[in-house]
Amino acid sequence: MLEIIIPLVLLFTIVFVKQIPKVGGDIRAALLVAALSSAFISGLNFNEMIVAFIDGIDRLSWVIMLSIFGSLYAESQVKLGAMDTTLNSLRAAFGNSPKGLIAAVFITLILAGSFLGDAIAAAAVIGFLVIHALTELKLKPEQIGMIILIGASIGSIMPPITQGVFLSASLIGIDPGPVAKLAYITVSIGGILAILESFRFVRGKKMPPELIPNQSVFQILKENWKTLIPLFVLIAIVIANTLFDYNIFTEIAIFVYILEPLIGIPILQGLTNQIVAAIIIALLVGFLFPSVRKQTKGVIKNGLGKVNQTVQIQLSAGVMVGVFYASGLIEKVELMTEGLASSMIKVGGAIAMVVVGMLTGSQTTAQSVVVTFLGPILESMHVDPTLIALGASHIAAAGQNMPPVGLTAFVVCGLIGGILNKKVDPIKVMTLALPNSFYFLIIGLILWFI
Repeated sequence: MLEIIIPLVLLFTIVFVKQIPKVGGDIRAALLVAALSSAFISGLNFNEMIVAFIDGIDRLSWVIMLSIFGSLYAESQVKLGAMDTTLNSLRAAFGNSPKGLIAAVFITLILAGSFLGDAIAAAAVIGFLVIHALTELKLKPEQIGMIILIGASIGSIMPPITQGVFLSASLIGIDPGPVAKLAYITVSIGGILAILESFRFVRGKKMPPELIPNQSVFQILKENWKTLIPLFVLIAIVIANTLFDYNIFTEIAIFVYILEPLIGIPILQGLTNQIVAAIIIALLVGFLFPSVRKQTKGVIKNGLGKVNQTVQIQLSAGVMVGVFYASGLIEKVELMTEGLASSMIKVGGAIAMVVVGMLTGSQTTAQSVVVTFLGPILESMHVDPTLIALGASHIAAAGQNMPPVGLTAFVVCGLIGGILNKKVDPIKVMTLALPNSFYFLIIGLILWFI
């Protein structure tokens, strides 16, 4: 029993007691200390620990690769102007009214998040483009914050690049493809509800003349369609696989020749994931454009800088997951829960994940801590692994935006405060976002109880 309790107590203590010198509040330190304590208590020797570390990181390798290359790809798209083209096109299509502008902002944020896989990155990339426009609609800073927070967060869990879904599928040990297909439906519904809910902020307001687009969608795309070529390449690769079961990386000889040798190499095999490989192709296509190629150093520096913290957390989580499996901790937790009612385990697991998400502001931490144990237990109860993964990703997404520690909300509020030179209350922003958080929590629980 102690070998289960001690690592978790150490983990939560370091995460939540910020007064601890040097490591207090550091999620990376908490995950590593939990891993080392579990290895020590279980009697793993040095060689076994190294093998466990590699195995755990390998389990999450494609999630880590997704973060790295997704960030590089997104940065290349900013340099290319694809984000501006997308936003301006949507404004031209929907932006002749306040409600249309809000819908355009949401769709742009969701699209950005879906190709970044990270809410904070999407909020930072798109946020500065839309803050002044939303201010012209006389929205309060906290209302602007809620729109950016929810749009970016929904985008981060929307396929094709969805760290939340990919992480849960990786922790469960299943193919993320079927999970992602279902996520398109559940996340799209969440996006539609968020847009409709936000219309209350502009009820009775008129569109300022300077915000009405002076070009049509056709005119914008005619001038800037080339900036969308890498995006179209990425979409084509993903759609070919998801809708037509045609994976270019197993069907085209040159890709097979490059990727096949990597399949058996721990950690590097993450590069062979179909989504990761597709992003790399789109990234390379982006570098064919002089506007991106001339700023190669900036793309690499900014792209890696934005994902640095995320990758460190994922590496630490991988170490912990590997040790937990090597020490037999997962199997012991399964045995302990055999006598409990399934409904109690499901609800208790959901609450635990939400609480961890609320107190860390990280869906990665929430899933790494809870799904590592809960996934195998739910599988033993004959819950469909696809639904386990999808439900876990939604519940973790709900928790990370709830008060008091929504990391994305703090970033968004800092961005808005800096641009508008006004104080923005992050707790109020998180509170305004609660209906959306509750939607994802409810959907997650429904998926587990089906």
